[in-house]
Amino acid sequence: MPRDHIEPGKDLIANQLVRYLEGRGIEHIFGLCGHTNIAVLSALANSKIRFVNVRHEQISAHAADGYARVTGKASVLLSHLSPGLTNAATGVANAALDCIPMVVIAGDIPSYYYGKHPHQEVNLHADGSQYEIYRPFVKRAWRVDTPELLPEILEKAFQLAESGQPGPVLVNVPMDIFSAPIDLALWDRLRANTKTLAKPSMDEDTAREIVSNLAGAERPVLYVGGGVALARAYDELRDFVDHMQIPVSHSLMGKGVLPDDHPLVLGMTGFWGMKFTNEQTLAADWILGLGTRFKEADCSSWYTEYTFNIGANGSKLIHIDIEPQEIGRNYPTEIGVVADLKAALKVLNKVAREMLPKGRKVPGLAEKIAEERRAFAAQNTEMQQSDAFPMMPERILADLRAAMPRNAILTSDVGWNKNGVAQQFDIYEPGSILIPGGFATMGFGPPAAIGAKIAAPERVVISLVGDGGFGQNPAMLATAAAENAPVIWIIMNNNAYGTIAGLQKANYGLTHGTTFPKAASPVEQMPDYAVIARAYGCDGVRITSADGFKPALEAAIASGRPTVIDVAMINNPTPTSGHWNILDIYSPDGNVGHVSTD
Repeated sequence: MPRDHIEPGKDLIANQLVRYLEGRGIEHIFGLCGHTNIAVLSALANSKIRFVNVRHEQISAHAADGYARVTGKASVLLSHLSPGLTNAATGVANAALDCIPMVVIAGDIPSYYYGKHPHQEVNLHADGSQYEIYRPFVKRAWRVDTPELLPEILEKAFQLAESGQPGPVLVNVPMDIFSAPIDLALWDRLRANTKTLAKPSMDEDTAREIVSNLAGAERPVLYVGGGVALARAYDELRDFVDHMQIPVSHSLMGKGVLPDDHPLVLGMTGFWGMKFTNEQTLAADWILGLGTRFKEADCSSWYTEYTFNIGANGSKLIHIDIEPQEIGRNYPTEIGVVADLKAALKVLNKVAREMLPKGRKVPGLAEKIAEERRAFAAQNTEMQQSDAFPMMPERILADLRAAMPRNAILTSDVGWNKNGVAQQFDIYEPGSILIPGGFATMGFGPPAAIGAKIAAPERVVISLVGDGGFGQNPAMLATAAAENAPVIWIIMNNNAYGTIAGLQKANYGLTHGTTFPKAASPVEQMPDYAVIARAYGCDGVRITSADGFKPALEAAIASGRPTVIDVAMINNPTPTSGHWNILDIYSPDGNVGHVSTD
């Protein structure tokens, strides 16, 4: 509708939507065009908000996910209807299972055409129900039925995405509503509304009960999860650990919330955890769980003989989480507290200093942990120094850690680059590792790194990914080139879906459907991802010897250019010390596990 035909005091929804987002401080929107959302794209053309264009909607969702993890605020994803919305669904679900705040704004068919099956409508079994596709995993899905409802729905959407246990929400908007005029007063009234909510804390009586139990325990252990990162409670956690001198174990998503060189960090628990860590959590008399779901892989499928034995005749659990449903979900809980981790730890620190002014003292604890760390590291030394080519995965991680700045951001994908990193790779800056935990989505890492780089342009961002994961969406390189986002992608190329190949070979003696055709030599293997990178306008390097990897990485960091480094890798399994129920299913009598496929 031409502006001169709009009544005074009104404007088009698309224009006001963009102004609303500007007012919330939104600086980037990730997405892909379609005929249902070009009114919004056109409004963005005159905005200070930058639209980050992608070549596939899953890329935009993962990039928005990485962006939100770094900023700590809800990211915005703009999608087309039907195939655009379903293409993005995997990335949005990945964000949902990792509790990442995101507002998805999706176009839909014109509201007056519901059920008539206009172009691209999803209506095989229900009319006007596109938004319900997201209902199983978003915190809420709205269908906007009138223009007047959109302002208050958007306000609710951001508030819900960022409050409580964070997560994505969907705002589904028929394309005719994007182009409808609306009273400016409906938007203006929202300006007075608070944009952040005060978060729940803990009362001091409960804090005293917790501190008293931990202080009187013989073998207390902290078990920390991704909720600490979501709450940005890094300093508060460190203060509590230093004062109470309690060793810290962590879940996959809790990796790096306390720097790995802190003297009381035990390491990761569970199937891919460290043996010493699992022994400490298994033997603990009191466990303080902070912001964790006690998920299967972290808990050795909840078998009581491997990682946790919580309940009758076992450990006693104190569990603090922002989401009530997480408390008592998998283990009986002695003390359960619904609270924001940052606020709760502040109270615990205050009370701990009142009750124990000189702190809790455990002579020899830090030395024992340091000794165990040295012993574990010694097991990997030979492989970390190996000149074998294809490279040993341990050598890749060691060279990466040596070359990577201490505060660089690392995104992992799935396989060795997730499980091996969580187990063997030190993270020194809290919040600097982005891992796909709940959904464990292959292909998350490479586009998430773009979102992270856009959010933190001053920091080095590196994506560690397998060839299977990188091959999911290499078109994200086009976005990196267009956005001048100098991410470095390190492809741990084992010519396979390596973890699954190792599992299949161990239990069935073959690798059918899990490995790729082999070339005569690793440097002839196709596809050549370095060539693909250059075709998209990025730099590409194919490593031909173990000694060539670290110099290539250092050069890529110095170049300030988006760079793909393709590294042939031996497909050895990540060592395991816990248990996973799938082993009982595949080999109930043997507990075979994973083997090398090289």
